[in-house]
Amino acid sequence: MSKKKQDSLARPPYAFDVSWEDLLENKAFIKVFLSDVLEAYILKQRWYGGKASKLKYIELQEYFRIQQKGEVYYGLLLEVNYEEAFYQHYFLPIAFVSDESFAKKDRILPLSIKGQEGFIIDAVNLEAFRKLVFERIAHAEPNDTTRVSYHKSRDFADTSYVSSRFMGLEQSNTSIIINDTSVIKFFRRIYADRNPDYEMSQFLSERKGYKNTPAYQGSLSITDSENVNITIALMQELVPNQGDAWDYMLKELQKIFGNLDYKHINVHALPKTEMFQRLSIKDVPPEIIDWAGLNIFLKLQVLARRTAEMHIALGSEFEDTAFTPTHFNGDYEVWLKNRLLYQFQNRLNTVENNLHRLEGLTLDLANEFLERKNEIRKRFVNFDWTKLKGERIRVHGDYHLGQILVKDEDFYLLDFEGEPESTIRDRKVKQPPLKDVAGIFRSFHYAIYATIFGEGNNYPYSQEDLFKAGEILYRFFIGVFLGTYVEMIQEHNLNIGYSQERIFILEYCMLEKAVYELGYEMNSRPMWAIIPLEGIMSIINETN
Repeated sequence: MSKKKQDSLARPPYAFDVSWEDLLENKAFIKVFLSDVLEAYILKQRWYGGKASKLKYIELQEYFRIQQKGEVYYGLLLEVNYEEAFYQHYFLPIAFVSDESFAKKDRILPLSIKGQEGFIIDAVNLEAFRKLVFERIAHAEPNDTTRVSYHKSRDFADTSYVSSRFMGLEQSNTSIIINDTSVIKFFRRIYADRNPDYEMSQFLSERKGYKNTPAYQGSLSITDSENVNITIALMQELVPNQGDAWDYMLKELQKIFGNLDYKHINVHALPKTEMFQRLSIKDVPPEIIDWAGLNIFLKLQVLARRTAEMHIALGSEFEDTAFTPTHFNGDYEVWLKNRLLYQFQNRLNTVENNLHRLEGLTLDLANEFLERKNEIRKRFVNFDWTKLKGERIRVHGDYHLGQILVKDEDFYLLDFEGEPESTIRDRKVKQPPLKDVAGIFRSFHYAIYATIFGEGNNYPYSQEDLFKAGEILYRFFIGVFLGTYVEMIQEHNLNIGYSQERIFILEYCMLEKAVYELGYEMNSRPMWAIIPLEGIMSIINETN
């Protein structure tokens, strides 16, 4: 295929004298399909992740049938190439429909096949397609080794298809609720390997019996022309819930900051605790309990237990090399430093190029970030694996309050795909478990500052006093979480190092996470960059 952008073609309708079953073998159809018509469709999709780059051309890498008896759909693996000299791969299932009133907003291409007029659409919009995928998974043969393979969990009982609907507005994938009991997640951005979300879901729920994640029920994968297994879809239990932990935490924090005025609290008289001091609830001063309430600390203990249980399960495998614990070594140190120094330079460039979009305290902190760049860079370089005795395991990798569901008085962990910016191989590198803990601590910090910036005008306190109260609260949140988490981890003999090592890794990973966040905020909502900038400076200043 020509390595250039396809020319715009004559306007529709397009007519092809071939059957639907043979359409993908027709070069004329492929030329039409990969033209500006497909580009225009993809650019409008929420799941398309290349909007910040200039699309050059689209190629059909390969295709496969998703079928049952005489019912045939096609799964396309598309290679989207960019002017910036890189490419991404996407999964697009297609169907042919002739109903004039159907899927008006989701049509890709009008055409005529063997005299039958209709439209090519994204097959996910078609209930018959969703039913077919569910039934193929639900009735999958054990040890399916065909090119298009369906897998069913041994714990998933056969059940008949009743109904399906879209889960809601998602960014990177498309999730379908089946029978109000299951969710099929179709991965849109795909990689030449098994998806970590599939691997982790199956490992935790099916192999280790971890209860606080949606149970793995099945999957759909394709073996490509290079014999690489690619995950296309993951089916899991639908967990009824009251929303995610981010929204839950924001509501709790609004009440907590509201209590400052309601209880006439003098912020400057509030007791403090050291950063990373392990605490039980009885160690939390009465003044803090009176201000924030006991419930939030009890919930933090539950979340800490669920996090520890996840890491204990992930650290308990000694046969499957993809999950066996390992120690720090020189290769890991080189990988880590190269990755973080590249990311840090990228953030420096982003901040420098966008200073004109900032103002006030955000601008002051951005300038301080740039002025102290060598100090921050040195912190990343200061990683000596020979001084670390803990273990590395597979981790969640993108652990924050938005990846956790609240169900009654408990928490369920989900979305194990890893950081969106990372390569598929990087997402599977074994990391210290405290990397996830650092991620949730950054999420606590984010929630506190999001509350101050979003609701601060509702509280009769200066922003400086709200910051002071927030930092005090933040340290007690961390302390209570760590108290429960470390105790459980040590009881189950997962080695996360001694106190000094734990603090070093937490600070290192929290700094990494804050720098990562900075890129997202500078590109998406620059005035929110104050939150990761505050995080970076507080970490740097804490240890000076």
